[in-house]
Amino acid sequence: MTSIDIVSDLVCPWCFIGLRRLDAAIAEVTRAIPDFACEKRWRPFFLNPDTPPEGEPYRPFLERKFGGPALVEALFERVRAAGRSWGIDYAFEKIGIRANTLQAHRLIHWAQQRGDAAPLVERLFVGQFQRGEHVGDVALLVRVAVECGYPEREVENYLASGQDTDLVRAMERQFRAMGISMVPTFIVDGRHVIVGAEDPSVLAAAILQSLAGNRT
Repeated sequence: MTSIDIVSDLVCPWCFIGLRRLDAAIAEVTRAIPDFACEKRWRPFFLNPDTPPEGEPYRPFLERKFGGPALVEALFERVRAAGRSWGIDYAFEKIGIRANTLQAHRLIHWAQQRGDAAPLVERLFVGQFQRGEHVGDVALLVRVAVECGYPEREVENYLASGQDTDLVRAMERQFRAMGISMVPTFIVDGRHVIVGAEDPSVLAAAILQSLAGNRT
């Protein structure tokens, strides 16, 4: 089975688009190879590693980072235009807090040990970019997990425990050590690296190349 590691962060709008494009790429590969199967594995990245644990005001941070309101609005519009093609309506105006995503990455890591975490990841991106939810807030993460079918008490206990915090941080450092500095980054079968929310045809070509290599 083909493995696809998805190095991403929930506060990266292009990562949301990247997921849609990856799904389109997988559909393209499946049309060519009907018995194609893959495992998507979500991997942590901290786009803004200096974010305080409680988060901080979103818009002021972006204006400092990108050079003022006009440049931020131009950035938003580019992302909105790209998102509309993939059924994503970004609501940046609803986002009040620039979230620290450590706890969210821990939750995703925990969910992956129990099966497919894709519905949870999708819901967290929707929360961040379409509902303006604070995805760094533990209480919100618990509610989202319950919506996705996970047991409330188990999620509460896990997030309160600090378990896997060091592991998640170590995984993130590992990807940075590999030279990854931009997300999303897709790693197919541990060797084919695609940086950015590329067109589905580019992602599909990398998957097919990996499949061809596996057969030789």
